[in-house]
Amino acid sequence: MDETDAVLRRLERIERLRGAAQPGVVLDELRLLVPEAEAWARAEGDARARAAVQKLRKESEGMQ
Repeated sequence: MDETDAVLRRLERIERLRGAAQPGVVLDELRLLVPEAEAWARAEGDARARAAVQKLRKESEGMQ
């Protein structure tokens, strides 16, 4: 459950920052989300979780 809590906390932080913070700050938070989401996907062992992490990783790599 720690992995789930970490992902949820990070998502809440990102949501609070959207629109108010510099884009680089939000991008940093998104990049930090990737390993937390990977840990969550491994813990859950769920195909949907793994697919979501792969999508997040791909999209965050394309951001500058």
